[in-house]
Amino acid sequence: MTIFGIPTAALFGQLLVGLINGSFYALLSLGLAVIFGLLRVINFAHGAQYMAGAFAALLLLTQTGIGYWPALILAPLIVGLGGALIERTMLSRLYKLDPLYGLLFTFGLALTLEGTFRWFFGTSGQPYSPPAALTGAVNLGFMFLPIYRGWVVVASLAVCLGVWLLIEKTKLGAYLRAATENPVLVQSFGVNVPLLLTFTYGLGAALAGFAGVLAAPVYQVSPLMGSNLIIVVFAVVVVGGMGSILGAIVTGYLLGIAEGLTKVFYPEASNIVIFVIMAIVLILRPAGLFGKDA
Repeated sequence: MTIFGIPTAALFGQLLVGLINGSFYALLSLGLAVIFGLLRVINFAHGAQYMAGAFAALLLLTQTGIGYWPALILAPLIVGLGGALIERTMLSRLYKLDPLYGLLFTFGLALTLEGTFRWFFGTSGQPYSPPAALTGAVNLGFMFLPIYRGWVVVASLAVCLGVWLLIEKTKLGAYLRAATENPVLVQSFGVNVPLLLTFTYGLGAALAGFAGVLAAPVYQVSPLMGSNLIIVVFAVVVVGGMGSILGAIVTGYLLGIAEGLTKVFYPEASNIVIFVIMAIVLILRPAGLFGKDA
């Protein structure tokens, strides 16, 4: 059976690849949007934190025997606590300066983390096996769905929805949003604003770490895995609208699917289609699809 002259299995297979890539784009761009929207910091270290999450899962397995399921909680927690420590001791000192200083600091942090992991582990990737419960595939009739890849999509959707609800529908989220608009007023109500900002950066870093653990069985764990992805993720954030939580999630999945479909209909353009879409969106709507015009 074919659709538009393309075998059904090939078409749906690439759609699945696009949806999986979109799951990582959504998680990573969500973390970036949370940090930028609430702290006004462009976190160039996000790709390195994604890589650190994958390595944390790998090291937990090889050094302590801790498997995938506990690592899915522990690795993001480790990366998130590391991010919170960095924010409290270094990044917080830059908030009153030009935003360029925050960008340069996080860029330097990304280079430092990547260089450190390259020093200890080299540049070749290392495998990380999925848990036994998520191995194999399910026959859907029109295609075979690898169980682990289906789990990646479900887990990504659940976490993205949970974070959106936290930011938009809870008292903590209201405090976070208010603290970015008027921190002095919020602090006058007895709210610890510096602690909120530390929590925000730690949450964004933990989301990157969670994506890294999910990615470890799909891609090989490598010090270069973050730098290979972060530019695409920044493009996703720009298309969705800088700082827009909903925009990051929706655009991440949509652009992943667009990339997958491009591999079917015009493979030569699959590596640039996201950047072409970004250029068109910036021309028509500079604030992004979900961003607010100044």
